[in-house]
Amino acid sequence: MASPPSPPPSAPPSAGGEGEETHREEYEQLRQLVSTYPTVPSGLSTPYHRHPDGWYTFLPAMVSVMVAQRHFAARDTDILLATFPKCGTTWLKALLFATVRRGAHDVALARLKRHNPHELVPFLEIQVYVRDRVPDLSTVPSPRLLATHIPRASLPASVAAAGCKVVYMCRDPKDCLVSLWHFLNAQRRQTSVDDDFRLFCDGVSLVGPYWEHVLAYWRWHVEAPGKVMFVTYEELSADTVGQLRRLAEFVGRPFTDEEREARVDEAIVRACSVDSLAGAEVNRSGTVELMETPMRNAMFFRRGVVGDWRNYLTPEMGRRIDEITESKFRGSGLVLPNAHETTMTP
Repeated sequence: MASPPSPPPSAPPSAGGEGEETHREEYEQLRQLVSTYPTVPSGLSTPYHRHPDGWYTFLPAMVSVMVAQRHFAARDTDILLATFPKCGTTWLKALLFATVRRGAHDVALARLKRHNPHELVPFLEIQVYVRDRVPDLSTVPSPRLLATHIPRASLPASVAAAGCKVVYMCRDPKDCLVSLWHFLNAQRRQTSVDDDFRLFCDGVSLVGPYWEHVLAYWRWHVEAPGKVMFVTYEELSADTVGQLRRLAEFVGRPFTDEEREARVDEAIVRACSVDSLAGAEVNRSGTVELMETPMRNAMFFRRGVVGDWRNYLTPEMGRRIDEITESKFRGSGLVLPNAHETTMTP
């Protein structure tokens, strides 16, 4: 089977015909605007800024979101992976890349051994629209694989207008909170989980509030299930092969009978497991640039265990988050996983 054309494994190309000075001015104007928004301490070098849509994130990323809104031209062949931070994004990027780019001689899997998944499926707001640039994405062959943490309300309008495929994955908010706490503390921040718990419950976190982020994509999925796939980390963990087949079908690259007989899907699952990815040399010692900052690839791999929150949150904290979740999602048809189970309707 011939592999479809694939872009280079590096970040998207730099800005082309449009003048760099114009982009610097645009970025600077937006930085000035965002600097007027209310802030909340994050424990890092830059605070959370509140966007008029009601979500919090860091100033540079918020500026990049606004630039993407203005300039990103989606195609109907694009595949956009959307997640709330620390909901299994790195793992799903690897599975998506290996599935869409699969072909003869396991070329996609070989590339995953040499490149971190964030290099192969870049984020719009922290890898593409950065460094005061508006890159020319027209040269990237279809299907373009991109990712984002952008809330539904702040996505570039072209995403919905073009009708490209959106894959959304969420996770039990308790595990999400703990993973996010570990990740931010690994960036030379030392904040107690109690502090982050209080902020998280108040809706203050990267691209928070968590519940609004998840619910908006869920409702989009209910409205357009053929365009928006919704999956949970717990479902993917419990039946990785089954969910991978569902993903492949959704993005238009279903596994053939011959591939299933040859266990191609199972090979992808093994190669993209957290242990396999974490063990690759590139992820043990390499770095990837996010928001203009080199970050150790090893930071993106911790435990990936469902229910790990119990090792860090008290039962009372867990109940509090469950109460908020039940209240926020009441009447939506969405019931997020509690402990090890996931129930969703429709």
